[in-house]
Amino acid sequence: MVRVELAKAIHRLRTWVLGSGLAALAILPVVVLATSAPMSNEGGPPFFDLIRHSGLIAALAAVALIQPFFLPLGTGLLSGEAIAGEASNGTLRYLVARPAGRRRLILAKYAAVMIQLAAAVGWIAVVGLIAGLIAFGSGPIPTLSGGTLAMGPGLVRILLAGTYVWLGMAGVAAIGVLISTLTESGPGATAATVSIAIASQVLDNLSSLRVIHPYLISHRWLAFVDLFREPVDWIGMRQGLLIDAVYTAIFLGAAVAVFSRKDVVS
Repeated sequence: MVRVELAKAIHRLRTWVLGSGLAALAILPVVVLATSAPMSNEGGPPFFDLIRHSGLIAALAAVALIQPFFLPLGTGLLSGEAIAGEASNGTLRYLVARPAGRRRLILAKYAAVMIQLAAAVGWIAVVGLIAGLIAFGSGPIPTLSGGTLAMGPGLVRILLAGTYVWLGMAGVAAIGVLISTLTESGPGATAATVSIAIASQVLDNLSSLRVIHPYLISHRWLAFVDLFREPVDWIGMRQGLLIDAVYTAIFLGAAVAVFSRKDVVS
């Protein structure tokens, strides 16, 4: 079932359009930095001011660029349409008629969403890496502690950072699949999922609500930056992965429970 879902995704025009858009996002900051004069304090998103020192950083910067909005948007789009899209197209009742069962259908839909998200994160990282190497070369990666990382260890940490960012969407995808089981409107489920992700980030930036921050799904999304300290601080990432696991278990379990009892008529 997962292979079928992935095959359907590959043949959708939307997939290729989104892939092209992600590639453009990865290349854009490299082009801007390569064609502009260096400034003493460039600022901007995480790691962008370090791309000039090493093109390897461009892969990490590209991943950091999509994390706050574009990745949750893609997650909401894919997970929101997982079940609701089938219902609106009138194909859901044929899927549930298969002997595989409803639980397996939900899990296959969720797995397909996560695989597509992994492909998206990997794609933008690779495009950013290639663009960065062409523009700025493969110098040592500066760390936040003032040291540098050689190419090999640096690429390993970039891979770990991309994996962590991808896993950060696991809970959001589970929420999207649950909402998708509650409606027949794919766009509605997408909007609701993205709204939850954005609301979590907004609440996480309100100091007056710090008591709830550890429980927000987005609270540890930026913990991957600790991979670029010496020594690596693993505490934030462990907490982030725990939050992701709890959200995934609760909402994916709820999606299975709801869909198992759902009266499918479309």
